[in-house]
Amino acid sequence: MTLIVFKQIVLNVSIFKEFKDTGPKYKTRIRSRVANLKDVKNPALRENVLTGLIPVDRIACMTAEEMASDELKQMRAKLTKEAINDHQMSYQGGTRTTLFKCGRCGKRDCTYNQVQTRSADEPMTTFVVCNLCGNRWKFC
Repeated sequence: MTLIVFKQIVLNVSIFKEFKDTGPKYKTRIRSRVANLKDVKNPALRENVLTGLIPVDRIACMTAEEMASDELKQMRAKLTKEAINDHQMSYQGGTRTTLFKCGRCGKRDCTYNQVQTRSADEPMTTFVVCNLCGNRWKFC
């Protein structure tokens, strides 16, 4: 029996112990693990499992975030940071104006801020908040 087949059996048994049957949750977990291990964009996961750096019983309970490639983890971290920054933009600060029209309610009662989010030779990013419905948007 090859090492790969043996590790597949151990993986199936580990997942079976968690669900106690071969129902839809079990099948979904197996499919997820197989897809992640076969992913050509994530060869490190497969190598780590085959070399024993990641025990088979550990991969049975790993989350999608834990199995993701380093590139995907970096992209997710960047998107999370951007979302946090966008969310933390103050509703109260900024300049009140009627220059912008809200795409949601159609009114022109807005507050805007301009922030240099990119390099100095790029234009500033304008963050706009509708004072009536709370709709938020940004543009360069």
